[in-house]
Amino acid sequence: MTIAILSALPEEQAGWVDTLQGVHGTRHAGRQFWQGRWQGADTGHDLVCALSGIGKVAAATTAAALIERFGVTRIVFTGVAGGVGEGVQVGDVVVASEYLQHDFDASPLFPRWELPGYGRTRLACDPVMSAALHAASQDCVGSAARAHQGLVVSGDQFVGTALASQALRSGLEAAGHPVLAVEMEGAAVAQTCHDYGVPFAAMRTISDRADDSASVDFADFVRNVASRYAQQILTGFLQRL
Repeated sequence: MTIAILSALPEEQAGWVDTLQGVHGTRHAGRQFWQGRWQGADTGHDLVCALSGIGKVAAATTAAALIERFGVTRIVFTGVAGGVGEGVQVGDVVVASEYLQHDFDASPLFPRWELPGYGRTRLACDPVMSAALHAASQDCVGSAARAHQGLVVSGDQFVGTALASQALRSGLEAAGHPVLAVEMEGAAVAQTCHDYGVPFAAMRTISDRADDSASVDFADFVRNVASRYAQQILTGFLQRL
């Protein structure tokens, strides 16, 4: 079993490559991929670490390369997101149980948000991997924050105003999609993994509330908190697999 650790930005995965044994890099499809062996106290895993860059197309391209070129059999995404759900605060962690593309709209040919050819609006994450991520997240945040699990949505836009955040949340919830967090990559990776039959899971540390201070909160949080959370949670996740 080869597991891919995927993130959009370097800060979201900072220091993780340094934990690998026998690490070597490969340049492919415009991305840098790092392969090595992670060894925990009781278990070890072959890993491939990669950065997709920002956005759904970049994320899907990288996920496909991980599967086709490097033969990964599991993908886990780690990064940050804007919290939009009730009670989802900065410093919390959200583990995705399902994904939806909030900017996808092929109506009137198909219902809004439905993926043509799939007959659904949401794509589920792997329940076993997600449970391990959630347990690791609970251990990491302790009593200082909360670890949530539920619907995360992705789109090719940075949601950075209170008005846009409220519109996103109210529209989705009115249609029966109670969203917890918004970001820009995960739904595309979920769709790619669905097509290839590769189990996928994702965790997002909440960097902002997707409101008018989001751009300021995001930059500071990614630099100072995201990488530490990612290392601790991913370590706990790998130990549980």
